[in-house]
Amino acid sequence: MSFAKKSLGQNFLHDEEVLKDILEAGDLKPKDRVLEIGPGEGFLTRGLINKGAHVTALEFDADLIPWLKMEFGKVPNFELVHTDALKYQPSNEPYKLIANIPYYITSPILNHYLVEQFVNGNPPTLMVLMVQREVAEKIVAADGKHSVLSLQVHLFGKPELVRIVSPKCFRPKPKVDSAVLKVSIYDKPALQGNFKQLFWLFKVSFAQKRKKLSNNLRNVLKLNATEVKELLTKASIHQDARAEDLTLDQWQNLFNELGSHLPSFSK
Repeated sequence: MSFAKKSLGQNFLHDEEVLKDILEAGDLKPKDRVLEIGPGEGFLTRGLINKGAHVTALEFDADLIPWLKMEFGKVPNFELVHTDALKYQPSNEPYKLIANIPYYITSPILNHYLVEQFVNGNPPTLMVLMVQREVAEKIVAADGKHSVLSLQVHLFGKPELVRIVSPKCFRPKPKVDSAVLKVSIYDKPALQGNFKQLFWLFKVSFAQKRKKLSNNLRNVLKLNATEVKELLTKASIHQDARAEDLTLDQWQNLFNELGSHLPSFSK
């Protein structure tokens, strides 16, 4: 057994019921290609392999490499890559991303494997990630209250909270509840437009979250109150709405209405 490193955000899963739910959420079929980030001691890895998946495991911690090679080195459907997952470029073959990731890199992982790979035409077909409960609930946005992070996920896939996971299911125990987050990736994005312009719009709209959307837009677009009111009316958005309240359809309407007011970015 190895010792988890706090500096790398390592919390090793050891609960069989949680493993069962992760594998079920992954909808695994024999010979599916799975990318696993941070296999750690191989608990999830073994489950993936037993399902017949071809597992490419990305491990950053050099101290875990010998252990993983000893455990899985002779398994034909296992490949171990000693690398930084945030720099790894997956192959062009269809793959699923299933992992118990370090929580402190949740946003970078989503940005690299969802946003960047979608733009590159090579996103996973499905993501099943163990993340902090609060982050999972924020991404799912079941209450209809969005954030920049949730919008970036909803743009490319349908997120759902599979289950809550207690700290006792890990070694060592994290200080927060965790959750299994599933994201079913779309064939095409939920909103149409230049991604850089869309992300810019999300960012400026949430610049001061407690302010009305109209105020945030007026500040950055250099428009007067009447012009912003007219723009929101055309987009079917209430004058007192905050960015967190908008539906995806309203974001599309707003994006379309802004037109020439959007900054120029190359696609």
